[in-house]
Amino acid sequence: MHPVERVVVLALDGVYPFELGIPSRIFGAADGRYEVVTCTVDGRPVRTNADFSVTVDHGPEALSTADTVVIAAITPARLVPEPSDELTAALALIRPGARLVSICTGAFVLAAAGLLDGHRATTHWQVVDEFRRLFPRVSLDPDVLFVDDGSVLTSAGAASGIDVCLHILRKDHGSELANKVARRCVVPPLREGGQAQYIEQPVPEPSATSTAATRAWALARLGDPLTLTDLAGHARMSLRTFARRFNDEVGMSPGRWLIQQRVSRARHLLESSDLSVDQIAGEVGFATGASLRQHLHAAIGVSPQAYRRTFQATR
Repeated sequence: MHPVERVVVLALDGVYPFELGIPSRIFGAADGRYEVVTCTVDGRPVRTNADFSVTVDHGPEALSTADTVVIAAITPARLVPEPSDELTAALALIRPGARLVSICTGAFVLAAAGLLDGHRATTHWQVVDEFRRLFPRVSLDPDVLFVDDGSVLTSAGAASGIDVCLHILRKDHGSELANKVARRCVVPPLREGGQAQYIEQPVPEPSATSTAATRAWALARLGDPLTLTDLAGHARMSLRTFARRFNDEVGMSPGRWLIQQRVSRARHLLESSDLSVDQIAGEVGFATGASLRQHLHAAIGVSPQAYRRTFQATR
């Protein structure tokens, strides 16, 4: 029997309704593993950025009971460099050791309270310059969908809140449950790339072709020693054109993307199979077990053995 984790979502004035509902939708679909409640800093209704307000059942006292606190996104017009006395008092109720999560501009709230000082973080790409100006003590990475910095997790705009909640599910209970929840919510369990693919940029010329078919082709052949020449040849593009087009669509180079996909596949096999590290390395296209160990450690900071012990124990 798994203990039920309490997730408390803080709704502030100007909250985005979509982002406010993400934690309840994702964690609420996790077979009773989480209890999700929503609160405000004073227990009163808050105005959303849409044409309605939301009424909640809990005041700031709910924060003192949270295992995980999620700060939902608010409209940029409500962002301030320092929290109000009321918000400061509410955040002070959070227990030491509680996991902190922000969605989109919610990172501004954590940063204004000093809770991101010394941490890696991300936020929506449109407000990164303002974030850096206001919070120089935070190591901002604007190119990713979310950042997991231990007990503090931050995500980029809107749907990346889904990404970070699924990531938390995967950390807490393994890929099987996270994938099940993703299917229930009809969303991908893992999205490719980072924010670069969503940043406004000139529309490609109509004759340009997508690399999507080649990505699908490569995913079916991760065990093969794929090269940039192989990928460009499948896409029927020059190396230079393919690399540029791929980066525009995915937000990273083909080589980095291949490593990311191989690590992801290796993580799944470590969780779901009894294959040796060397066997898994061969299955996903790393030349040796040592190469798999190196890339896995670079990605998530643990060895294959440690990862397997953690996640097979949750199965």
